[in-house]
Amino acid sequence: MRKLLSSLKVRIVVSALLLILVLLPIIGITVNNAFETQINVAAKNQLKAYVYSVLAMAEVEDNQLQMPSHLLENQFNVIGSGLYALITTKDNQLLWTSNSFLGLNTPINLPKPATGRSTFDSILINDKPQLIYSFSVSFATSEQPFTMTLHIIKNQQEYLQQIQKFSNTLWTWLLVLTALLVIVQLSWLLWTLKPLGQFSQELSAVEQGTSKQLSTRYPVELQKVAQQLNTLLQTEQSQRKRYRNALADLAHSLKTPLAVIQTQADLSEASMEQINRINQIIAYQLKRAQSAAGSAWHLGVNVDSIAVKLVRTLSKIYQHQNLTIEYHPNKQARFKGDEADLTEMLGNVLDNACKAAKTKVILTLTQQGNQLCITIEDDGEGIPKDKQQHIFERGIRADTYTQGHGIGLAIVRDLVDSYHGKLTVDQSASLGGAKFEFFFQQ
Repeated sequence: MRKLLSSLKVRIVVSALLLILVLLPIIGITVNNAFETQINVAAKNQLKAYVYSVLAMAEVEDNQLQMPSHLLENQFNVIGSGLYALITTKDNQLLWTSNSFLGLNTPINLPKPATGRSTFDSILINDKPQLIYSFSVSFATSEQPFTMTLHIIKNQQEYLQQIQKFSNTLWTWLLVLTALLVIVQLSWLLWTLKPLGQFSQELSAVEQGTSKQLSTRYPVELQKVAQQLNTLLQTEQSQRKRYRNALADLAHSLKTPLAVIQTQADLSEASMEQINRINQIIAYQLKRAQSAAGSAWHLGVNVDSIAVKLVRTLSKIYQHQNLTIEYHPNKQARFKGDEADLTEMLGNVLDNACKAAKTKVILTLTQQGNQLCITIEDDGEGIPKDKQQHIFERGIRADTYTQGHGIGLAIVRDLVDSYHGKLTVDQSASLGGAKFEFFFQQ
C-alpha cells in the first residue's frame, strides 16, 4: 500500500476521485435541502393565501360566527379533498369546519398563536402527515372582541411526493454526472501524465542499453530534466572513454622500458620475477580498460555469472587444501557497475577467505528490493574485533593468512566507496570464521 501511494500518478488520480466523490454528494445534499426548504416556504405561502380567502368570508353577528355553506376554493367543499379549514376559539373549542373535513377526527393540541400571530407546523390526522397554518384574529363587536383561530390544513403527501421526485431525479443525474466526471478526469489525467510514463519507459531503455539518450519531446517542466540527464549520460560516457584511454596509454608506455630492462643479462632471479609481475599487472589493466568499454554503470552486470567463474577458478587453485566453496546463487542479482570492478572486489575477498579457511567457504547472493547483498564466510580463525576496521588500511594484513602485501582489501574498500556501497566485516555465526558483506543500492 505504501509503495502504491508513493506513485505520483496514483496520488493525482486518487485526489481527483476523492474531490468528485466528496464534492458532488455535498452539492446534492445542499441542493436537496434547498429544494425542500423552498417547498416548505411555498406551502406556507399557499396556506397563508387560503387563510385570507377564508377570513374574507367570515362574519361575526351578535358575538356569533357566521360562515357560508360553500367557500370560493372548491377543495374546501369536497369531502376528503386534502385541504381543510377549521376555526377554534381561544380555548381551542371547535367553532366551524369546512365540508372537506367531514368524517375526520379533530386533532388535539391545535396551535394557539397569539392574536395577530401565525404558526406553521405539521400534525397527524388519522395517522397521516398534514401541514397546518394557524392564524389568530379578533373581530371587534359592540359587546366584546371576538377572538378565534383559523387553521388551514393540507395533506403533506403532495409535498413529500414532490420532494421525493426531485430527490430521485437529482441523485440520478448526480450519479450520471459523477460517472461522466470520473471518465473525463481519468482520461484527462492519463493524457496529462502520459509524458511521465514515456519518461519512465525511456529511462528503462537507457538502463537496459537499448537507447543512449532521452528524447526532448516533453512538456516544458520535463524538458530541463531530460536535458540534464542527457548531459549526465554524455559526461559519463566521455569520462569512461578518457579513463579507458588513460589506462591503455599508461600500460603501453610502461611496456617498452620494461622490455628494455628484461634484455639486461645481469638481472637477478628476484628482479626478473618482479618484472614479470609488473607485466602481469600491465596486462590486467589493459584487459580491464578494454572490458570497461563494453558496459556502463546504468546497464548493470549479472552477479551470478561472475560468482560462478570465481568459484570454479578458486576451487581449482585451492583443491590441494580439500577446500569446499559452497555457493548460494540468485539468478536475478545485478550489480550496477563495471564487471571488472565487481570481479576484483569479489575475487580479492574470496581469495582471502580461501587462504584463511580450514575446510569451507560460503558465498551467498541476495537481492532485496533495490539492495544487493553479497556475503562471504569462512571457517578459519576469523578476524579479531580490534583489527576488523584496520584491515582495510593499506599495508595492514590480518594474521589468518601470511601471503600478500596488505593492499588488496584497501583496494576493495576504495572500489566499494566509489559505488557508494558498504562493506562490513564480522564473525560468521554458522562457520565461526570471518564474514564479509557487500551492500549496494541498485
